[in-house]
Parts: sequence; C-alpha cells; structure tokens
Amino acid sequence: MKHITTALGALALSTSLAQAGGVERAATNVGFMFEKGTYVELSFGSLTPSVSGTQLLTASSSSLAGAKSGNMANGYTSAGLALKTQINDKLSFGILLDQPIGANVSYAPATGYLYGGQTGSDAKVTSSAVTALLRYKLNDSLSIYGGPKFETASGTVRLFNGYTLTTSTENDNGFMAGVAYEKPEIALRVALTYTSAITHTFTTTENGAASLPFSSEVPQSVALDFQSGVAKDTLLFGAIRWREWSKFDITPVGFKAASGGGSLLDYDNNVITYSLGLGRRFNETWSGAVTLGHEKSSGGFAGNLGPTDGYTSIGLGGTYSRDNTKITGGVSYAWIGDARTQ
Repeated sequence: MKHITTALGALALSTSLAQAGGVERAATNVGFMFEKGTYVELSFGSLTPSVSGTQLLTASSSSLAGAKSGNMANGYTSAGLALKTQINDKLSFGILLDQPIGANVSYAPATGYLYGGQTGSDAKVTSSAVTALLRYKLNDSLSIYGGPKFETASGTVRLFNGYTLTTSTENDNGFMAGVAYEKPEIALRVALTYTSAITHTFTTTENGAASLPFSSEVPQSVALDFQSGVAKDTLLFGAIRWREWSKFDITPVGFKAASGGGSLLDYDNNVITYSLGLGRRFNETWSGAVTLGHEKSSGGFAGNLGPTDGYTSIGLGGTYSRDNTKITGGVSYAWIGDARTQ
C-alpha cells in the first residue's frame, strides 16, 4: 500500500485546488514530511482556464447589454519543490517551495464589454513561498510539526478607464503548525494543519505617481487531510480545507478615494474546499487514481478581476515506480461556477 500513499494524494490535492478561493494557486500539502528517509519531490502543472461572460446593463446606459467579454482568464504554469530529511528516529526536517496565490486576467479591447473598453483591462498577481518544517514523533502514532513560512507577493493592474497600479515586491512571514495520527499497518493517516495569515504592506504607484501604502492579508487556513487503506492495494484519500477569504482585500488608497470606497478585489465569504480520491496499485510498477473536488458557490457578487464562484472537478492520475523513484502525472477538468459582477 505504501506505493500509492503519497504521490497520488499529492496529485489529488494540487489539481482539485487549482481554482480554490479565486486567487489560490497552491494549498500547502505536508504529505512529503511523512516519507521515510531522505525524500525529494518536484511538481509542475499547466492550467488553461476559460472564463467568459455577457454584459447585462450599465448604470448609465443599457447600450452595452449583450456584449461578450471573451475569455478573460489567461493560462498559467505552477511549480513546486519539497525536500525532507530524517535527522534521527523522532525528528525530521523539510523545506517546501510553492506559489500560493496568483492571478492573470485580461479583457480584450473593443468588444463592447465594459471592462474591455478601447484599451482593454488586465491584472496580474504573483507570489512565491518557502516553508521550513520540523516534525517530531511523540510515539509510533502521534506526531507534531510546524515552522515558519516566508512569502513574497506583488501585483500590477491596468483598467479600461486609464487607471494603473504597480506595487512593490514585499516579503513577509507567518507560520504553519499541525498534528498527525498514523496507523501504518492500514496506511491510515489523519493530519490537521493550521496556516497563519500573512499581511503584506505594499508601496504603490497609481496612475504613474507615487501613492500611499496599503495592506493586503493572505488569509489563514485550516486543513484536515486523511488517507486510509480500504482493501488490498487500494487507498482512499482526501481533504477538507477552510480558508478565511473574507479577509482578503486589495484596496489601493488612490483607487478607494476615486471609487468612493470600492475595492479592486475582495471576497464576501469564506471558502470550504473538499477533495476525495481513490488510488489503486495494479502491480509493483504502476498505480492509478481518480479524484473529485468541490467548492460550493457562495452567491452574491464576485469581482471583475476574479469572476468565478465555486467549482466541481474530476481528475485521473497515474504513478510509475522503480527503485527509489516515482513519476506521477495526471489531468483534471473543472466546471467553474457562474458568477455575477458589478
């Protein structure tokens, strides 16, 4: 059963969270910390979302009603690295590199859609993070883990009405802490992980001139990951994750003043994301898995720079194992939830 515990579990969590919370790109997965000995994991993903809408009306005129936005969600790639080493029988150390949040959207010009205008609109958010973890085994079943998380973020915006924003690149820190229960004879593991919020305070340039700083919080989260053998060579795995997206807000000072208190991007609701998978080892070399993901729609209005609301996904994956090497690949398809914007 060990052959299918970690690689397929990591695949399920990374693909099902591709659209979680609108700007979430990667949810920290601590599964690599439970591998034996020294362990290295490289991951790479490519996503091609399609998000488009139809204009209903505007406050001043209904002349734009029926205009099509075209696809405003650009494709992107993601990469990650996890490294774990065993210090002694009870203590292990790990490093995780990932890209926790991001956005890459653009509205084409001259489509008749308001956000396209004559020049188009686009926005980009980039980030990277390094998490250092120590795991200590209290006994054969219980362990605790935790450590600091260092995150870098920046962004740019260009809107159809001439507004522009460029932020500084900020480096700030938070932490992660968790506890896990294991029963190796049935490949059972349940891990509860808390990730703290990280607040970035950006210096900004708005409309080509220096503006006052503003702060944005990448919110805290709580995740419950689980796996268990349910039959010979068959593994059930999944996760339930809550994140406080209602605390996320991008409101530059100049934009707030000009718009009467509006935000470039914010969320009204917190988000719970579910994932579930079933893995099967076919022989000593090959394993496979099917995964499901779901994030329910919250309703209300979404932002024009992230106009989606929930999703349902399905994924297929496979792992090739030989000696101390495993190669995992897979595909996932997500039905992204409809949203209304203002």
